[in-house]
Amino acid sequence: MASFGKSLVLRSVLLGALAGGLPVANATTAQCNKPLYLTFDTGHMEVAPLIAEVLARQQVKVTFFAANEPTKTGDGSLGEHWAPWWKDRAQEGHAFASHTFDHMYWRADLAKGSAAQFRMQPTAGPSSGKVMALSAAQYCEQIKRSGDRLQGITQQAPLPLFRAPGGKTSATLLASARSCGYAHVGWADAGFMGDELPSDKFPNEVLLKKALRDLRSGDIVMAHLGIWSRKDPWAPAVLEPLIVGLKAQGFCFETLRTHPAYQAWIAQHTH
Repeated sequence: MASFGKSLVLRSVLLGALAGGLPVANATTAQCNKPLYLTFDTGHMEVAPLIAEVLARQQVKVTFFAANEPTKTGDGSLGEHWAPWWKDRAQEGHAFASHTFDHMYWRADLAKGSAAQFRMQPTAGPSSGKVMALSAAQYCEQIKRSGDRLQGITQQAPLPLFRAPGGKTSATLLASARSCGYAHVGWADAGFMGDELPSDKFPNEVLLKKALRDLRSGDIVMAHLGIWSRKDPWAPAVLEPLIVGLKAQGFCFETLRTHPAYQAWIAQHTH
């Protein structure tokens, strides 16, 4: 939290909101007229407990996209070490979806149609870093495996959604995923929080100001549960000032369960 203390911008957002009478923990109202959809992809998980504290304090529900990624503490992000963390988030009412089990990056289409095949490169699991060919069925199994693991941990059915690592997809990949029951979720241009960018060129206060300026109602927002390469972590330092500042603008937060682009799909594909 040192970066939080150093940043005048971050402090001013919080203090300004409090001075204006906005409570830091703002209960979700029955009707959300300016919704934002905050989502988190997995990462090294070091900041995950602090992110959970902020979300609980602010009474904000989010959607987590999970892969079994390497972590700074314990086993993979979907391993036994982190299972209690996921259970607690389920009890709090958050939503879950797949990020492919081995954090599988799409690199190219190798074949299309009924025999669709893809060049893929995982960044987790026993084949991490290797380039390989996957059939559509094998890719679907990567999506399903993450969802099955989440459900096994939380006893909560994941959403029939997924996010491809890096947002890298093709029309063939998306069609293959939909054929096995999964719709892809990207993010709004303004919803890219920049936590993957180098902090010397994109410091936290700049990313915060940009998000507060550019986000619009209905946007899907994307950040991570820890990025290895960023020296000055985005989360949780920016998260609470961002939430408070957005609430001050009249925004509220929903999970993707209620997103108009996915509601019908979720209803049709949830068992």
